[in-house]
Amino acid sequence: MSQKDAYQNLLKKITKIVEEKKLDLSADEDLAIAVMNLISLEEHLFFTFKKTEKEKYLNLLKEVREMRKSLLKKIIGEDYEGEVWCIQKHFLAATMRLIEVGTKKLQKNQQREAQDLFEKAYRLWSLFWALNLKLISFKEIKGIEIKEAKFSKELEKNFSFNLASSKKKEGFFKKLNQVLKKVVNCCKE
Repeated sequence: MSQKDAYQNLLKKITKIVEEKKLDLSADEDLAIAVMNLISLEEHLFFTFKKTEKEKYLNLLKEVREMRKSLLKKIIGEDYEGEVWCIQKHFLAATMRLIEVGTKKLQKNQQREAQDLFEKAYRLWSLFWALNLKLISFKEIKGIEIKEAKFSKELEKNFSFNLASSKKKEGFFKKLNQVLKKVVNCCKE
């Protein structure tokens, strides 16, 4: 079986899983963006409290945090292992910050730096979805630097990836992005 055929088979399997579980990934993508904004709002409320010392910002922070937790649970669910909850939250938080910094670089006409930040943001976004859809499993994550990531057994059957070299790491993200572009699409109504 060619790699193209393996990719097509994998895409069919993922589509079937999405349909059988009746997942609405377009709604989940919108929800994930909302969660990113709530995480950012939590940060702003914290800093506003520290700058003003007004307790009303702490009260609002608590309310926003509870909302963020309940919405994130709708995407991730309650069946996760270890610190996957926090990992997912930090994938979203880092994605949001990289997008914001990239946008500021664009305003300063620093196109190359902006594109680099956007690429990193999209990688984290892709990892969020790959982990959420159980397309990949992580043996070790330290901060946002991936020490070792591998595809789930289903993907390993169709593709062989070894992330030891940077070229192969690029191949990993390229394939991951191809799969996720097909399944996660906020524009589906």
